Amino acid sequence: MDFTQLDFDAEAMLAGLQPWVLCESPSYDAAALNRMQDIAAHDLAVMGATVERISPHPDTGDCIRARFAHPHADQPGILILGHMDTVHPLGTLDQLPFQRDGNRCYGPGICDMKGGNYLALEAIRQIQRIGATTPLPLTVLFTADEEIGSPYTRQLIEAEARRAAAVLVPEPARKGNGVTSGRYAVARYHVTTHGRPSHAGLRLAEGRSAIRKMADNIIAIEALTTDDCTFSVGVVKAGQWVNCVSSEANAEVLSMAKEQQNLDAGIKKMLALNDPDAEVATRVEVGLTRPVWTANAATLKLVALAESLATALGQPFRHESSGGGSDGNFTGAMGVPTLDGLGVAGDKYHTLEEHIDIDSLAMRGRIFAGLLMQIEPGL
Repeated sequence: MDFTQLDFDAEAMLAGLQPWVLCESPSYDAAALNRMQDIAAHDLAVMGATVERISPHPDTGDCIRARFAHPHADQPGILILGHMDTVHPLGTLDQLPFQRDGNRCYGPGICDMKGGNYLALEAIRQIQRIGATTPLPLTVLFTADEEIGSPYTRQLIEAEARRAAAVLVPEPARKGNGVTSGRYAVARYHVTTHGRPSHAGLRLAEGRSAIRKMADNIIAIEALTTDDCTFSVGVVKAGQWVNCVSSEANAEVLSMAKEQQNLDAGIKKMLALNDPDAEVATRVEVGLTRPVWTANAATLKLVALAESLATALGQPFRHESSGGGSDGNFTGAMGVPTLDGLGVAGDKYHTLEEHIDIDSLAMRGRIFAGLLMQIEPGL
């Protein structure tokens, strides 16, 4: 098969992607996520896949698992792993509408990672249209909680990965037509401060402010950032009445490190902030973590294959280990050959300027299809 001649059409792909982007699906809204998964399940069923709905937890949306008929369906195959949840709350379309501006198309979740998920399905469609069969059977798994750390789906992801010969993750492309061949380690933390309430206007001196203590903690936490391990406070919640000295404040913290030992050292620094007996107590709890993923020899074979496909298309290519974290952390850390960052080119994801580069759709689709057709048994 000459993958360079597959009939990818960027305009048709953009039109097909539009209803996905218009269906907002924030991580914390199970009903909205299920509406998005309904669309994906329909598209996969039309493609001939056997589709299953899996409900991992009442607090999140369903997962979609789709398997395609294959003469060796009982053998380890390729797992295409994506997430349908986004960081954008319902109503973001009012501020970030689906709209085209030259070579860019904007919308919530269009780059991270609905564009990549749709591209992966289009790659399968193109292979189907020419009557070809991939060397390995294909499974698609679309989850609904990646942006909040995959608390409910990690076991499912790892179980699917154990049955796979390779994992392809259509997260956004790296700059310069790149892919992701490793991921940094990630940890999340919950920090709470407990003070003493009082009437802020009448007996201010009697109170001990949890907010003030949290402010001190935030400065101390972010000051822990080094080249080896970063710390960022992303969520703060405190107070209910302005005329009350706050009795409790909560914060969520993210840290990231290129090496597991640096993340482990960072965790110890965070836990050292625990001070339960202070007049205003601080409690630090370690939350969800993602292990560091370093490319093994089999992953580097996938990298070399992707590079050869890019070269055949006359395109530049690069690969790198990346921050940000993805479900590829889990599969890669297991030692399963994993290639990440195979989605669309774009930028500004997680912001109100999130967009894709339209002219990347066909080219990146061809690379994805080439991988599906050229990954052989015994990788």
